[in-house]
Amino acid sequence: MKTAIILPCYNEEVAIVQVIQDFQKQLPHATIYVIDNNSSDKTAELSHHAGAQVIFEKNKGKGNAVRRAFAEIESDIYVMADGDGTYESSAVNKMIDHLLKDQLDMVVGIRMSQGQSAYRIGHQFGNKLFNSIVRNIFGNGFKDIFSGYRVMSRRFVKTFPAISKEFEIETELSVHSLQLRLPTQEIETKYGARPEGSHSKLNTYTDACKILLKIIQFTRIHRPLFFYGSFSLLLSIVSIILGIPIIIDFLQTGLVPRLPTAVLASGLMIISFIFLVCGLILDAVKEAAGENKRLKYLEHKALNIHIE
Repeated sequence: MKTAIILPCYNEEVAIVQVIQDFQKQLPHATIYVIDNNSSDKTAELSHHAGAQVIFEKNKGKGNAVRRAFAEIESDIYVMADGDGTYESSAVNKMIDHLLKDQLDMVVGIRMSQGQSAYRIGHQFGNKLFNSIVRNIFGNGFKDIFSGYRVMSRRFVKTFPAISKEFEIETELSVHSLQLRLPTQEIETKYGARPEGSHSKLNTYTDACKILLKIIQFTRIHRPLFFYGSFSLLLSIVSIILGIPIIIDFLQTGLVPRLPTAVLASGLMIISFIFLVCGLILDAVKEAAGENKRLKYLEHKALNIHIE
């Protein structure tokens, strides 16, 4: 059974050799791929000398690197981790065992911090907040949607659309599995600090905004009735609040003394119905698209539980 280890990297020359060597010790028969995301240092050269196959992706962004890897690499099992040395390579065999034994499509390594510098309190709070948002919109399934340490089946990888460009890719992976109700599992893994000289590419506030916008986009695409229905409900409530006094005045006097307000209330109610109809139509389209995704998923064979 072929196993591919995917390491999306951008300027990780400080840590990449050690990461490759650590995974080689754990999975000596696996093929390691470093996705060099237009690095300006020696990441690609060092990776090649360390025994990894290097794939170049000029479009910057982790999502672009992952999409390139999923498109080009053929394997039965896919292991994805960052090339910065923060993830526990020794946990990979346990994750693969769970994937095979329990016939799963994805196993996610929950990050258990090995020090404040490894997983800052602000990032932990943001992670919990976004996990809560995703859980309430798409359903319960993950405690750490931003973990970059994942083991996936071929049928998962080859039916994953990968539309994200940057760090939202982990969120997309999680939402995809929730929407198709795929069998997944989370396992606690150690999350360490970056080695000295290595710097995080994550911009806390900018990337948080991008992730929030991506969640809104996923909601619009995957739960259109909820998305447009929320706007419909809000507009209808405002319309009713504005319209009730006008209706009362009309019933008492037979007149409409505040015509602009009456027009506004009527317009808001009409727009509310338009949003509702859009949500109903797009929800039907989403159901059809979901059926097609499921059929594509079923075209790929499930993993054999016997490890060759």
